[in-house]
Amino acid sequence: MSGKSLSFSFKLYKSLTKSSKPFLTKRLFQTCNRLSAAKIINGVALAKEIKDEVKNEIDEVVASGKRRPKLIVIRVGEDPASKTYVKNKIKACEYTGIESESITLPTTVSEDELLNLINKQNNDDSVDGILVQLPVPEHITERKVCNAVTPSKDVDGFNVINVGRLCSDQMTFIPATPAGVMEVIRRTGIETFGKNAVVCGRSKNVGMPCAMLLHADGKYETQAGDATVTLCHRYTPPEQLPVFTKTADILVVACGIPKLITADMVKEGATVIDIGINRIVDEKTGKTKLVGDVDFEEVAKKAGYITPVPGGMGPMTVAMLMKNTMMAYKKEINFD
Repeated sequence: MSGKSLSFSFKLYKSLTKSSKPFLTKRLFQTCNRLSAAKIINGVALAKEIKDEVKNEIDEVVASGKRRPKLIVIRVGEDPASKTYVKNKIKACEYTGIESESITLPTTVSEDELLNLINKQNNDDSVDGILVQLPVPEHITERKVCNAVTPSKDVDGFNVINVGRLCSDQMTFIPATPAGVMEVIRRTGIETFGKNAVVCGRSKNVGMPCAMLLHADGKYETQAGDATVTLCHRYTPPEQLPVFTKTADILVVACGIPKLITADMVKEGATVIDIGINRIVDEKTGKTKLVGDVDFEEVAKKAGYITPVPGGMGPMTVAMLMKNTMMAYKKEINFD
């Protein structure tokens, strides 16, 4: 409801009979409460907070005479999305003061050549973090690549050692997007303890870690959420998906399907975190635009909190990578 509509409603209210006013009063307050409850989570602002924290810490380190943290980013091929992601990561490194090096390999590079390059960075004491931008070409085994990065430099959190530590509630490098989800929840003051959370999407790098972090015991090292978690995926029957999503106090969506989640699938006042990134053609302008997996305009009228796309989890993912790189530099995790 717009400001004009509310103004008109209050004028109408004045003209009503005494017996009609209680009904309209209730409806007006319900509408106002709903509108005021829907808060858009500013991922850009939260990400800047985190990057500023990292930057300040690095400034202190450099002022004490020590070297800067260093991140190596390896990209294979010319995938447009990967090029954009890498560009954003390098830009964040420049902002925070992390030394970075971007290495681009041709699509034709062999698996052994890539693994040898990773091993070289593993053995370089001046390198703190190593990131291989996914996806890699089909002739290269993604799992081999992820496991080739030594756990102590695995700032993406994709090595099986880090995955296992996450699943057992041990301090570890948490993949940047799930780490960003939890950071958004904490910094926004959203309660997870005893709440119902639904995660749509079960990818090993996003959906699964989100579910782990939301459900696990908060008293251990990962400081997880203690929520009751339901994990939905591509084989969840379409007619059953709303049954689950309507129970969610916290709804995390990472499926890559535009407008998968509509307003009728969301509980009143729920927190909705949209991780989806989809490029679609705008019907009005004919231009390509970015949207998430959630019907933002309609769901925002019903949700308590919601992340936009763009400007939500994308910046948070990059910020958490900077935080992970600083953790690697400081050797905060004991892998012995």
